[in-house]
Amino acid sequence: QVQLVESGGGLVQPGGSLTLSCAASGIIFNIYAMGWYRQAPGKQRELVAEITSTGSTNYADSVKGRFTISRDKNILWLQINSPKPEDTAVYYCNAGGVSGQWGRGTQVTVSS
Repeated sequence: QVQLVESGGGLVQPGGSLTLSCAASGIIFNIYAMGWYRQAPGKQRELVAEITSTGSTNYADSVKGRFTISRDKNILWLQINSPKPEDTAVYYCNAGGVSGQWGRGTQVTVSS
């Protein structure tokens, strides 16, 4: 199975930037997409961005133009630019969709 470990979370000010990374190990073949999800307290987990094995991307409307997902070999990144307070959440690395594999999450807090 695929093992996913996130890193890079922390406190960031509005107008700043932050880059999350996810290191994948194990069997990584036959995974159509990898992505980032997030969950804030009291809210459902939601898709932030995903990327296929061919590089096609899909973003939530709320982050379009501000977040960038990228992938290279066994590493997945999420570049967060111009963060907003509503971006505060635990961010999870995912492989294979909601029924696939998950990392344990990394906290991102946006505050001035």
